[in-house]
Amino acid sequence: MKPRFSVVIPAFNAAATLARAIESVRVQSWPAHEILVVDDGSTDATANVARQFGETVRLIQQKNSGVSVARNAGAAAASGDWLVFLDADDWYAPDRIRLHAEWIAEGAPLDCLTGDYEYRDDAGTLLGTSMAQHESGRMMRAKASGAARVVIETPAEIAAFVADHFGDTHTLSVPRARFVELGGYPTGYKVCEDVHFLTRLVAGSRRIGVVCQSLGVYVIHGGSATRRDPVAAQRENVRTLTDLARLANNFPAPVRQGVAERMASARYNLGCALSKSGQRFAALNAVLPNLTERPDWRSVREALSMLRG
Repeated sequence: MKPRFSVVIPAFNAAATLARAIESVRVQSWPAHEILVVDDGSTDATANVARQFGETVRLIQQKNSGVSVARNAGAAAASGDWLVFLDADDWYAPDRIRLHAEWIAEGAPLDCLTGDYEYRDDAGTLLGTSMAQHESGRMMRAKASGAARVVIETPAEIAAFVADHFGDTHTLSVPRARFVELGGYPTGYKVCEDVHFLTRLVAGSRRIGVVCQSLGVYVIHGGSATRRDPVAAQRENVRTLTDLARLANNFPAPVRQGVAERMASARYNLGCALSKSGQRFAALNAVLPNLTERPDWRSVREALSMLRG
């Protein structure tokens, strides 16, 4: 049976980029079953841009509630058996859906799929690729040995993927039934909500398919909230991961290990942001939990680095 892919595009004040995102779905070599744009209370022409595509795009409008609520609303309205997501400022590579769909159609026992993607700036300049820049990605590329496909399946591979995943939201393909079962993306979080969902998904997965070529583009914005207020962004990151760590008590050991590593990194990043803003003692307090949970030289060095600024 040919898999049917529903593409969900959450959009907030995205009139300048939404058409590019939609068009990247329209030209897919494996046609999408449907395109759902969820207008999250935009005050610009976002809804009008979506309407210009006529019946090709199904427009859902809601009051501004955040990206997780928008994604979940799109998933609830979807009729395909597989869900894929695309943020309104990013875009898909032409074969993004096909490379996953053909693998699924072959009957491969995969719980979900992901793949590589490109980082580009606002001008479209290539900044790098995800698998090359993440340890878990380099691990899987080495395992693939030049092959186009590889599977995450060992405990070490799963732990590494959770700790430092290379597959972003727009490269993830997940069965709609599984998405619904997990409750979708967590609401009430502004940062790291994608990691929260992905980790819960991985916790119940045994085989994750990876396509070792770019499935799309993630745009790095110079004026993003993370860059405007790094301390606030890193605090929110830690807050989201704190909730995930609570849930991780019931996860398989490799996933718990990955969550612990990601939390340790998040605390260190928060410490660095605080230190750069001149808040050395706050920076030290941010990383002290790492010293308690992981009393090794790495944690000691991190604590000392906060004091030195």
